[in-house]
Amino acid sequence: MGHEVKSRLVEYRHKNFRFRFNRTLVMGILNVTTDSFSDGGKYLDIDKSANRVDEMIRQGADIIDVGGESSRPGAKPVSADEEAGRVIPVIRMIAKRHPGAPVSIDTYKPEVAEEALLAGAVMINDISGLRDPAMVKLAAKSRAPVVVMHMKGTPGTMQKNPMYKDVVKEITGFFKERLKTLSSNGIRKIILDPGIGFGKTGNHNLAILHNLDKMTALGYPVLVGLSRKSFIGSALSRGVDDREIGTLAANVMAVSKGASVIRVHDVAMNLQAARMADCIRKGSMRSCGRR
Repeated sequence: MGHEVKSRLVEYRHKNFRFRFNRTLVMGILNVTTDSFSDGGKYLDIDKSANRVDEMIRQGADIIDVGGESSRPGAKPVSADEEAGRVIPVIRMIAKRHPGAPVSIDTYKPEVAEEALLAGAVMINDISGLRDPAMVKLAAKSRAPVVVMHMKGTPGTMQKNPMYKDVVKEITGFFKERLKTLSSNGIRKIILDPGIGFGKTGNHNLAILHNLDKMTALGYPVLVGLSRKSFIGSALSRGVDDREIGTLAANVMAVSKGASVIRVHDVAMNLQAARMADCIRKGSMRSCGRR
């Protein structure tokens, strides 16, 4: 059923943007942080951020996801003012430099999300799953698409012995509750994210990916963000800078299970992998979702 769901979901529209799910969308990561696990500190400078955005757009990124607070395990929170100070100039830069490029704001703070939407962002990516009523209110008012992620605990505590009776069943139950709550508030443009690595062990992550079609069966697009994460390093005995092959393999499997969006650091390689997986999944060269 997961494979059928992707073909049924045609698109979400917001302002002048259309997010079409007839092929896998590639979301490029832009961390404007000091301590993200893979690229912390690399893009704090606005010129370096601009160059990185240029590169991702050139490589074919469908969405640019801008975040100003690290969510790696053990990360310390930053204030809303500091986070906004990092991301708002970057979002304004992208809106001016690449007006046709959709920008997602990666934040769980409603005040940051609101500023980001005013600056030009058109999607909210909330690792807390829109559990803040103020974020629900903002999403309903703005009508922007939202990414609803599952996380056990907080970034500071989530990897301290996470336990589940049935990780897939618990996440699916969480999604059902969120869909009911958000729908009752008039929010329809929802993307689900199982939160790979957010309060999960390596085995939990593998179980999620193995059973991803049970989540796509809920009838909404599913986003998978597994790029360079530690479970890949553990499985392959690779450091954070040597996990791209494992990332490609995992993303291809996620697409085969019905994932509609993949969130990645390396846009070029993952886009090719996703396009090939789309072709095989659909069994037709004419239905590969080529640009």
